[in-house]
Amino acid sequence: MYDCLIIGGGIAGLQAAIQLGRYNHKVLVLDSGDGRSAICQSYHNILGYPDGVSGPYLREVGRQQAEKYGVEFVMGKAVNAKKLEGGFEIQSEHGDSYQAKRLLLATGVMDRIPPFPELMPTLGITVYVCPDCDGYEVKDKSTIVMGSGKAGANMALTLAYFTDKITYVNHENKEVEQEKLAAMKEKGITYVEWPIEKVLADGPDFRGVVLANGEELTSERGFIAFGGNEVKSQLAQQLGVDLHKNKHVLVDPRTKMTNVENVWAAGDLVAHSEQTTIAMGDGMQASIWIHKTILAEGKR
Repeated sequence: MYDCLIIGGGIAGLQAAIQLGRYNHKVLVLDSGDGRSAICQSYHNILGYPDGVSGPYLREVGRQQAEKYGVEFVMGKAVNAKKLEGGFEIQSEHGDSYQAKRLLLATGVMDRIPPFPELMPTLGITVYVCPDCDGYEVKDKSTIVMGSGKAGANMALTLAYFTDKITYVNHENKEVEQEKLAAMKEKGITYVEWPIEKVLADGPDFRGVVLANGEELTSERGFIAFGGNEVKSQLAQQLGVDLHKNKHVLVDPRTKMTNVENVWAAGDLVAHSEQTTIAMGDGMQASIWIHKTILAEGKR
């Protein structure tokens, strides 16, 4: 039985794994290999990386760093979770089971990204999903918001702080309230209701979109805002963890422990601003308190 099983090998999970490894605990990270950090090609707002750093790079070096401290990694998606006497059992999609005395959920959130393969190399470089992370990247640049209904309208209005050259393409033609339409008009935002037929990009460089009516819209930058992002809190629900109304996990702000004893949560899964640096802090904070509870049991 492991001292701690971490579900998710993204930023929060890796930071916790590194710290728990430095405490000499027996730790396993069960990682599905997907998530935001697996597809973001560049983060621009992280201390120490003025030219940006990719999520895949952070994941790779983070794993190597954790393995130096004896942390084990298994690739696979966790699908079932249950309480045991003195611990927990997690079952992967492949049918393998893992047991641990402590559990850290770092399963994250996944954005709803339209199925245009040309977008993937651009994410975090010229096309973005988070205005707090990357609104600055569109400063004074022509920008196409690829979105749906209210979510896309809100994104376009938010980005108007950075640029006055915005086009919002309501790809799914979902309803937008009149007050939003009026606000966009006031800000000079061009509103288009045609669906996108094709995304134009040269590798990481976004160039625009082709609409279903054949019209080509060119742009220097893009933003994605479809709403309906998946909060991966299914395991938390199985364990009886309290969730916010938006399905994010509720935790003690000091310890990051959930309402279920010996179950912690960290990163985007938790109800707060979804930022890479906050995920790092969450992972560190959770790992410290996980260690404290192990010490309190007289393990070391």
